[in-house]
Amino acid sequence: MDELIEAARDVQDRAHVPYSEYRVGAALETEDGEVFVGCNLENANFSNSLHAEEVAIAEAVKKGHREFARLAVSSDRRDGVTPCGMCRQTLTEFCDDDLVVLCDEGEGEVTEYTLGELLPNTITQETLE
Repeated sequence: MDELIEAARDVQDRAHVPYSEYRVGAALETEDGEVFVGCNLENANFSNSLHAEEVAIAEAVKKGHREFARLAVSSDRRDGVTPCGMCRQTLTEFCDDDLVVLCDEGEGEVTEYTLGELLPNTITQETLE
């Protein structure tokens, strides 16, 4: 199994999910090979919840990283979860369309997308000008 998927699975145990009971882990690999992980953190006010991908990218950016190669996402249900639209847009702020996104289907199966496939025609700085 891909080490990035394994890292996404490992961090799921730390998720705080008292409402959905749906654990998600994400592992984001920088261009230079460093890996940052995140898990979802729910809040009774659902709009204040943090998604695993957001937590991972925040950790990486906090450490000065701005270039990324791959992202792995896994849920405890091994259902091939993909980043939500909000997380896709956040990734677009730092990643090109060719960012590889690995989605854990379980039993050694992984579906691979690019960010551009998951979110075509994104809102970018150029869009806002």
